Amino acid sequence: MGAVTTIRAAAVQLRPELYSRDGTIERVVAKIDELATRGVQFATFPETVVPNYPYFSFVQPPYQMLPEQIRLMQEAVTVPSPATQAIADAASRAGMVVSIGVNERDGGSLFNTQLLFDADGALIQRRRKITPTYHERIIWGQGDGSGLRAVDSAVGRIGQLACWEHYNPLARYALIADGEQIHSAMFPGSIFGDLFARQAEVQVRNHALESGVFVVVATAWLDPDQQAQLMADTGCPIGPISGGCFTAIITPQGEPLGEPLRSGQGEVIGDLDFTLIDKRKAFMDSVGHYSRPELLSLLIDHTPSAYIHRRFPGSSIVPDPQESAMLLTDPVTTSVDGGVV
Repeated sequence: MGAVTTIRAAAVQLRPELYSRDGTIERVVAKIDELATRGVQFATFPETVVPNYPYFSFVQPPYQMLPEQIRLMQEAVTVPSPATQAIADAASRAGMVVSIGVNERDGGSLFNTQLLFDADGALIQRRRKITPTYHERIIWGQGDGSGLRAVDSAVGRIGQLACWEHYNPLARYALIADGEQIHSAMFPGSIFGDLFARQAEVQVRNHALESGVFVVVATAWLDPDQQAQLMADTGCPIGPISGGCFTAIITPQGEPLGEPLRSGQGEVIGDLDFTLIDKRKAFMDSVGHYSRPELLSLLIDHTPSAYIHRRFPGSSIVPDPQESAMLLTDPVTTSVDGGVV
């Protein structure tokens, strides 16, 4: 990053447009345009906010939820697509680095995916949650280790994790070891109650302390009408689709930068002074002077998963080229389909 020492970031607590990919994308694009007028250079949006988190999977038994699952598949995001192009265009127009969570459709499967767009609109990372949690395993497939990397961007080196991936210390350490400066954390929001929000706060503040970086964390928001709609569609009570919101920016010292958002729509905006990273790491650098690699080390497999391998006469088994192209083999320098988003 060289001379860059301070950038302006936003953690966005956004209301999705329930059941609508295009409607939610419009809301995301409008928010990017608005944040640009306030000098924001980096923004984190919530987990799978496009079209919305699969709340139904937590409140319905599997034998009842197939219609909702099919509806989610029909409104999910493919990569590349007009939906990703709309975000890319907004990021480019704003000169903003954008981290956003989507339900990604790949063939007949869904994934909890985080997309990272650089300030010129290029897609520089597409990573999938490595282990969906509990009820989510019915909805989403598993990601691979190719996304356990930090990525260079116009505002610094960024790592991304979704929700309870923050309970996996080795996944977090993979990003710490890869030199992240900004950590983009995403959670669903408006679910699991207030205890979930308090637990999320503990997770991200702990990561800030252990990594010595800034954490920008975003959760989504359901308004009363949306809660009523979900209750009518799934038969659930309001409790399981309430609370759980914690949108904030956390400093390398583990302290909130400004007042976190715990309800409603809005954003937390703050200036990230990268000199605070050095001040924290002078005391504790978990991958440097505070580590003991001769005692403790981490093995990471960054190999992208390929579902098809083909054997040709006179050659070894190789991944199918089309399958390999679906994943970012080198997120630092390569984007999907050669940079076409």
